Amino acid sequence: AKCKHCFVFCPRLQEVNSMINKRLKEALFSDNWTELCMDTLSPFGYVLVASQRMQGVLLLVFCKFCHLPFLRSIQTQSTRTGLGGYWGNKGGVSARMTVFGHTVCFLNCHLPAHMRNLEQRMEDFESILQQQQFEAGSATGVLDHDVIFWFGDLNFRIEDYDIHVVKCAIDSNKLPLLWERDQLNMAKNTESILDGFLEGPLNFPPTYKFDVGTNTYDTSAKKRKPAWTDRILWRLRRTGSPVPSHNAALQRGLTSWFGGTTKVTQHTYCSHMGYTISDHKPVSALFSLQVSYKSTSVTFVRNMFYLSFVYLTVASSYQRSSWDWVAIYKAWFDYITFLFLLLDKKDASVMTFPEEELPKDDCDYILGYYSNTMNSIIGLSMPFQVKHINNGKNHHQHLSMPSLPSSTDKTSYSQPDPEEI
Repeated sequence: AKCKHCFVFCPRLQEVNSMINKRLKEALFSDNWTELCMDTLSPFGYVLVASQRMQGVLLLVFCKFCHLPFLRSIQTQSTRTGLGGYWGNKGGVSARMTVFGHTVCFLNCHLPAHMRNLEQRMEDFESILQQQQFEAGSATGVLDHDVIFWFGDLNFRIEDYDIHVVKCAIDSNKLPLLWERDQLNMAKNTESILDGFLEGPLNFPPTYKFDVGTNTYDTSAKKRKPAWTDRILWRLRRTGSPVPSHNAALQRGLTSWFGGTTKVTQHTYCSHMGYTISDHKPVSALFSLQVSYKSTSVTFVRNMFYLSFVYLTVASSYQRSSWDWVAIYKAWFDYITFLFLLLDKKDASVMTFPEEELPKDDCDYILGYYSNTMNSIIGLSMPFQVKHINNGKNHHQHLSMPSLPSSTDKTSYSQPDPEEI
């Protein structure tokens, strides 16, 4: 229920079916997982803003559509590490963007399995970080971003204790005993590549390995030892700015700061034991990112959509381009029509859609202002409907917005709380 109100929703998967016939079909159509996520999240106002797949490793990033004007420079990358870098069953996929002026990177990894491959896991992770480069100003590498969320089937295991000790600790809820021998926890003390990565407490049982269809740990002949293979971590770019030290959540390791004014707080970190279709249990985390930001560059004037005229205001600091355009979308971004911005007009703040191009369906629509120079949407309108008026002689259509007390009221749709995103 909490996720219905999230700004960004970022599902990640590993070992997605990547058989040849399946991949050929998905080359022509979107894959089933993406379609399922879109169908599930779109009623809550989310749109897909980034996706990257590498064989069975899939990363999707959804955003509340009202926040799209605050996203910039969306890019994706993938790195294969299986079979010496030739096969994509292992490796990492990422999506990066600028969110309210801060650079954020989501990195989904599937690292080598088995207890003995700790060193290989660290080498693969370092290779992923080195190979993934973006065209993004100062944040060209993953570690250059202000905020990194690193997650996936990282395949770290529990050392030293045999399977009976591990299961006994789980049954008696003595999980801190196992934290001490968790490979990732130990590696954070010795591996420089992990400097700055944070993780909430593992207050849930190990998520691997289960008999499919049950909540019973592996009873096969291999009897894999339970482990926290599925993890979610985050990292903030180091700055020279002072950070608060009195916050209780900060002292527990659940809140971290960068730049002295921006913070990340983890609210939940848990597994979901009710899902039994895999030998892993899914893991989720809920974060808040508190940042300062400037308002969007373009606003549509509410109450001033009349007939097919659209009124908008543009911030003086924004340099408009004749390649900018305004489009009409159905409320969940099914494209309808668009107009380029004509700067040689006497009043470039008024745009007129040809009446024959206005949509005919009886549903909600939105207007989006696309900036060619920023390569992103920088303004959205309130939802509106197209009203059909028949006065007996002529049939007209016009755009109808919810009425407001003042005809000069200007806003972008659903401005977020500046204190907490």
